[in-house]
Amino acid sequence: MSRRAKGRPLHGWLVIDKARGDTSTEVVNRVKKITRADKAGHGGTLDPLATGVLPVALGEATKTVQFVMDAPKRYLFTVRFGEARDTDDAEGRVVATSERRPADAEIEAALARFRGEILQRPPTFAAVKVKGERAYDLARRGEPVRLEPRPVRIDELRLVARPDADHATFEMVCGKGAYVRALARDLGEALGCLAHVAELRRLAVGPFDLERAITLETLERLVEEDSLPQVLIPVATALAGIPTLAVTEPQAERLRSGQSIRIAPRLLGEHAVDGATLKVLHAGELVALARLAGAEVSPVRVFNLKGGSAARPQE
Repeated sequence: MSRRAKGRPLHGWLVIDKARGDTSTEVVNRVKKITRADKAGHGGTLDPLATGVLPVALGEATKTVQFVMDAPKRYLFTVRFGEARDTDDAEGRVVATSERRPADAEIEAALARFRGEILQRPPTFAAVKVKGERAYDLARRGEPVRLEPRPVRIDELRLVARPDADHATFEMVCGKGAYVRALARDLGEALGCLAHVAELRRLAVGPFDLERAITLETLERLVEEDSLPQVLIPVATALAGIPTLAVTEPQAERLRSGQSIRIAPRLLGEHAVDGATLKVLHAGELVALARLAGAEVSPVRVFNLKGGSAARPQE
């Protein structure tokens, strides 16, 4: 039996402009096949209905995926009034209808209750696990699913357009775990007219936005032209906002080998407080994520960006 060909070591992030109908897993698999990367993962699921920013981590960047998943996300979405659907989006089955259509002023007034820290019940068709199974798997089998409300954060929510009486377009910035579909459902209920998501586009995830995004077709062309480095984003980009500590080569080697180092307090900076997570760099290259305890810096995640193709830090 022949061995499966091993992928090549590529380290960095790609921002894919996901097409409607694709699943996030399908996109990651295609990126891995196109680039022949040995390891890949995504920084936050997008529903098949949704388009837009899907950050894909390659190689050592997969160690920073959690930081991207925890980052704020920006969405542009259109709500369809007058219909409730079992999936809370246009791909689901209509389960109730209403003739009522809200005025713009009613919508604006209702939005206030959805800003800030709120309790939100995830959609029935969600990836949330219930007794070890995904909620959407239970729902597809026709089994009853009742998910409990949980706290989420909505930083921004505004009405940006009203194409017609049946539709309204919104822009939202939210934290981890917030569902646009659930917000549309709850807004429809608050307005007494029912609603679901008709269109959804993700504009940004943390530091990754549409300005850096490329389609899978563009990625194929760039790989054929041997121009992948043009769009490969450095691993450390996912760690924006984490305090940076620059170290010497001997210190970097100690951290890479799993050993702690001691740093003079004056070198740590005002943002590096006791217990903080630090982004450790040597000569501009990411060495490790480390934990600060007093003057001691201990490695938590170590990065090996040597021996493969990695995006260089941008000047």
